[in-house]
Amino acid sequence: MRRTLRQLAIDTAYNLSSFPIALPAFIISVVGFALGIGTAIIWIGVPIMATTLLTMRGMAAAGRAQIPFVIRREVTRPRYKRAKPGSSALRRFLTVLTDGQSWLNLLWAVTILPVAIAGFAVSIAWWAASLATLTWPLYGWIIWQATGAEDNGPAIAARWLGLGDSYFAAAGLTLLAGVIVAAALPWVVRSLALAQAWIGKGMLTSLSTLHERIDELAESRDAATSAEADALRRIERDIHDGPQQRLVSLGMELARVRRQMAANPEAAQQTLDEAIAQTRDTIDELRALSRGIAPPILTDRGLEAALAALAARSMVPVDLDTSVRGRYRSTVENTVYFVVAEALTNISKHSQATQASVSVDDWGDRLVVSVGDNGVGGAHVSKGHGLSGLTDRIKAAEGEWTIDSPEGGPTVIVAEVPCA
Repeated sequence: MRRTLRQLAIDTAYNLSSFPIALPAFIISVVGFALGIGTAIIWIGVPIMATTLLTMRGMAAAGRAQIPFVIRREVTRPRYKRAKPGSSALRRFLTVLTDGQSWLNLLWAVTILPVAIAGFAVSIAWWAASLATLTWPLYGWIIWQATGAEDNGPAIAARWLGLGDSYFAAAGLTLLAGVIVAAALPWVVRSLALAQAWIGKGMLTSLSTLHERIDELAESRDAATSAEADALRRIERDIHDGPQQRLVSLGMELARVRRQMAANPEAAQQTLDEAIAQTRDTIDELRALSRGIAPPILTDRGLEAALAALAARSMVPVDLDTSVRGRYRSTVENTVYFVVAEALTNISKHSQATQASVSVDDWGDRLVVSVGDNGVGGAHVSKGHGLSGLTDRIKAAEGEWTIDSPEGGPTVIVAEVPCA
């Protein structure tokens, strides 16, 4: 009830204050546009039009400032086009003529006035009707005494409905009508406020929303490029420091076996055993490195099977719980797989945990991944640590993630990846 009354007050204030903004905005836009077009042939209209558009930015800002209170969400601020650095004052002044948002401001001023007039008039009338009918029993007796039952509106209505000619019948009927009108008041005022707010949001913020979306996509692209480059550098470094060095050493050991075969077979056998052990170590390192590359099981059998294989070969026991629904886009599956892979690798190397858990839930428009352990905690995403690559990888998929890892544990990583 309190929330409804608060929103009613906000919507009423919006409907009443929008009209004083819409009226001068309409006058400025229509008069300025007409003068600008009419005198454009002699060039006077160009600065008139530019001045009109610049003035409308202020009017649009006033109208836009009220919208968040009505629609209960923030709106983006417009990004007006600017002249290149070093441009002349005249060039900077006339740049407004090529700015799309400035022309949308002008169109908004023309469109919003009829809706603002309706909101202003209906809000006042409905509030007046509600208050007048609800309080009629308090002052109606004065009118009753002055006009009598014959010419009194509530009395005529009560008589027509068969309730009699008494003052109490007329007062009761008026009070009932007041309750009905007052009950509809929040809905009526809210509808009028939303009509104005959504028109304003569509015309005053649509381009800025598009610009923000473009920026987000650019950041996602840069994050994807950065994540890919980091992954390639890590794989190259790990191959150089690990399997490559082992293979060089293995080649030297095999060459020594060949030399020892005739002169000292026992030494050759021992060297061969050491070479076989190095082969196993090399295979293990290559398997560990392959976790940074999408495995065939992910491509062939999907996310659930790939996560099960990932959990099975983890050095820490993993409790896996998934509720995925079929297949997803490759970027989604790869992101979720690598998030789990890097988190489990970090758990194995640093957490000293004895148990880990992985859950993946499909929330319709996004996959929610949770990885936890009972280790010592203290995990963070600073450069050089196992989780540092997660930020770019998740950002590349336009997702978000958080980590909660106090000293002493436990650690919980939660990532949300859009999958709609």
